[in-house]
Amino acid sequence: MRLENKKIIITGGGSGIGRAAALRFSREGADMVIADINLDSGEETVHLVEKNGGNAVFHHTDVTIPEEVEQLVNRTVSLYGTLDVMINNAGITQKENKIHNVPIHEWKKVVDVCLDGVFYGMKYAIPVMMKNGSGSIINTSSVAGIKGQKLLGAYTAAKSGVIAITKSTALEYGKYNIRVNAIAPGIIDTEIVSEWRNAEKWPLMSTANALRRIGQPEEVANACLFLASDEASFVTGTTLVVDGGTLLGK
Repeated sequence: MRLENKKIIITGGGSGIGRAAALRFSREGADMVIADINLDSGEETVHLVEKNGGNAVFHHTDVTIPEEVEQLVNRTVSLYGTLDVMINNAGITQKENKIHNVPIHEWKKVVDVCLDGVFYGMKYAIPVMMKNGSGSIINTSSVAGIKGQKLLGAYTAAKSGVIAITKSTALEYGKYNIRVNAIAPGIIDTEIVSEWRNAEKWPLMSTANALRRIGQPEEVANACLFLASDEASFVTGTTLVVDGGTLLGK
């Protein structure tokens, strides 16, 4: 099994890509802590993991509160003795708006979850990994953080920041054998794109890439599995794009 004896945290593990990763990892021998702000969905992921024959516990976490992220890491170490893989996946989107119309509170909230939450996850996971002499960190960005996206200025800025901090952190901690990478999904069939599920927009989104379909969370989870595993032992500071060719255009 590719993740046997690996101790893993997944933030935003209650749904979407986080849940898909948890289920994929459960078949590869991982011991996990599923973190989410939503109690019901987080516990449901744990139930599904256990039903799948895997091992996981839930820890309620608001990634915008640094003390809660620190407690998350501490509990993981208390339960499992260490932390091998940190997946900073929790994220939100914003209402479509031109930048001068974006409410300041919404800008701050998106950046707080999508960028600051990634920083907190790395800040508290890295000291544990330094003691181990190894570790893998996976940060969830987006193709919007690479190419930009109109009407999503806050989200785009935060996701672009994730890519930048991934690179700088990889440079800082490579000497400790800590690998730091990002994934950049395209449009994936999760709740984060629920507002686009209408007769006008969904067909356009479904054909906006080379493969001409919407991606599935399980397809992103497979990319996370590679980066989490020892198969990616010489991969750090990169952003793995999982977008069906969105960046190529039609």
